[in-house]
Amino acid sequence: MARLLELILLAVLGGIASAQPVYPSKAIRFITPFPPGGSLDPLTRMSAQKLSEIWGQPAVVENRPGGNTIIGTQAVAKATPDGYTILVAGTPHVVNPSLFATPYDAIKDFAPIATIARSRQILVVNPALPANDLQALLALAKGKPGQLTYGSSGTGNTNHLAGELLRSLTGIKMLHIPYKGAGPAIVDLISGQLQLSFHVPISVIPHIRSGRLRPIAISGKTRVPALPQVPIFAEAGLPAFDIAGWTGLFAPAGTPKDIVDKISAEMARILTMPEIVERLVNQGLEPLISTPEQFAALLQSDMAKFAKLIKDAHIKVE
Repeated sequence: MARLLELILLAVLGGIASAQPVYPSKAIRFITPFPPGGSLDPLTRMSAQKLSEIWGQPAVVENRPGGNTIIGTQAVAKATPDGYTILVAGTPHVVNPSLFATPYDAIKDFAPIATIARSRQILVVNPALPANDLQALLALAKGKPGQLTYGSSGTGNTNHLAGELLRSLTGIKMLHIPYKGAGPAIVDLISGQLQLSFHVPISVIPHIRSGRLRPIAISGKTRVPALPQVPIFAEAGLPAFDIAGWTGLFAPAGTPKDIVDKISAEMARILTMPEIVERLVNQGLEPLISTPEQFAALLQSDMAKFAKLIKDAHIKVE
């Protein structure tokens, strides 16, 4: 009798297990806390499209900008942790806690899934500026302390921090002008209302090729294939300049680990596809494959690094 009950119980449990839908069994929302058309948009849509093709389930991309990425990020923090709401975010995710009282914990309230790409920072100037290389630009800035203006896509964004790192390493004084996104800053840089700015390559490559912007130097240890003529900062005489951003996927904390691992493994496979690698490289990006554990370590490291830079530079929200 006991054996019969045991068999019945196993059959019931087996039936319950087999009744559980295989993930994913419905549409997945990809939320990015940036406006449409920004540098993160192509990565968000690429990831959503490829995962949708692989799994045969719809992927819905939602842009929820505002609050220096806080609004969209908070929406994911509050979402059901079932793997059907994914945050596609960048470096501001670990910078914001040093600048704002965020309504979520950037580490504890999220399950890191995988990184997608690493983005360098390229220093570009308006072609009217009489500086063709980094040393000439620094000399010009030192001769006009506080007169050169540099724009950013917002206080605390990576391109703002890049400008502050340049200032701290060289002693130059520049006026920071924060914008609500990279687009408006680039428009003013091209028109001459700004003299210089840092951006991710994907945002300025077309303007560099058209001659509307002049590249000075780019971060990283090697030159970018999409801009082979642009020296890295070490070649330009500033080897200590080292800053880069990243884009990655997050789920709400509490999302089952098997789901997190499944998405992470698929992203790793996607980032080895020749057409995806070519697409990223042509945009001046580097495919960045990581496990959830490696991504978590990167978050902790970058949070500490940028917190120190913000403190040392006395950066406050303007």
